Amino acid sequence: MSAAPPLVVDPAELTRDLIRRPSVTPADAGAMDTLQRILTDLGFTCRRMAFEGPGGQGAEVRIENLYARRGTASPNLCFAGHTDVVPTGAAEAWSADPFEAEIRDGILFGRGAVDMKGGIAAWVAAVSQILAQGEPEGSLSFLITGDEEGPALHGTKRVVETLMAEGEVIDACVVGEPSSQSRLGDMIKIGRRGSLNTWITVHGKQGHVAYPQRAANPAPVLVRLLARLDAHALDSGYEAFQPSNLEITTIDIGNPATNVIPAEARARLNIRFNPSHTGDDLIAWLNGVAGEVQAETGLQISLEHLCSGNAFLTLQGDFVTAVQDAVEAELGIRPEASTTGGTSDARFIRALCPVLELGLVGQTMHQIDERVPVAELHALTAVYRRVIERVLGAAGR
Repeated sequence: MSAAPPLVVDPAELTRDLIRRPSVTPADAGAMDTLQRILTDLGFTCRRMAFEGPGGQGAEVRIENLYARRGTASPNLCFAGHTDVVPTGAAEAWSADPFEAEIRDGILFGRGAVDMKGGIAAWVAAVSQILAQGEPEGSLSFLITGDEEGPALHGTKRVVETLMAEGEVIDACVVGEPSSQSRLGDMIKIGRRGSLNTWITVHGKQGHVAYPQRAANPAPVLVRLLARLDAHALDSGYEAFQPSNLEITTIDIGNPATNVIPAEARARLNIRFNPSHTGDDLIAWLNGVAGEVQAETGLQISLEHLCSGNAFLTLQGDFVTAVQDAVEAELGIRPEASTTGGTSDARFIRALCPVLELGLVGQTMHQIDERVPVAELHALTAVYRRVIERVLGAAGR
């Protein structure tokens, strides 16, 4: 009896299979099962890592995660991604069902096509092509979460913490976020700024506006604090990074009356910061300034903070160069190494190993009619295959 032919995955068909699982954060909807079945067939040892806890708005959630590895030798090249997607918005505004994964005129439509089920499918397809030709040197692994688009409390962050506690070694990681800007391969992300949210409450005393001596107005105290924070220059930039910025995102008093001094005044701010700072340093600074204003005014000021991740930067070296060389060899362009954009799960993976982001063109991510050309999925597969071969090397080449 002849051996079964090796499994070679079609990236477009796997993308469609994943899109048809409506895994809007925090739901999994079977997306992780779909991926695990294929990875198992490709010889990966799959480990499901589910974590529970409070999610958005404090509701309890259960997040499905997957760590899969094939091989035990070094180096271990990991691919990281997420199967969860953002909500579709008004489904009737789409030109096709957002979870039907329709292909029309060579374009695949669906929520997650770009961000980032298409990227996952392309890496799986690249791995399948390599395995069909022989065994690669080293190991291949996947770190896939269902909690990237949400609060990101029980996804990659907790998987990384678990793997580090267990002594798992990952030597380099490619995150499949849609890093390309206008053309496939024109940009990779070698760093991202950190993000810190702060909620401010100034506690005053309610009273009649005609008798201010009987009240304590928190509004001018809040204004003083915000003005002082906003006037402070955090830094002038950092190698490969733009300057950090503090943005006041809301000011809320919620006072429906015209003749009442409010009891409380609230605000929220966000700081996007480069490696000049850590979240802890910025929290200490915010608390210190609030303490100064509290001492000056006599009104209590409460602050709550949530740092979703510190900044990371992967310096130019063998790993970054190998990825840039692979893209250039396949597509004829050398990607810019950038630190622009929002946050990604690379901020957690940086604790394990050097990490960068390389993926599809992100122009339609999170939009109505999110879509990707089928030809681009195959092109990304070819790029990923070259990345794997250059980072690991493959037998027989």
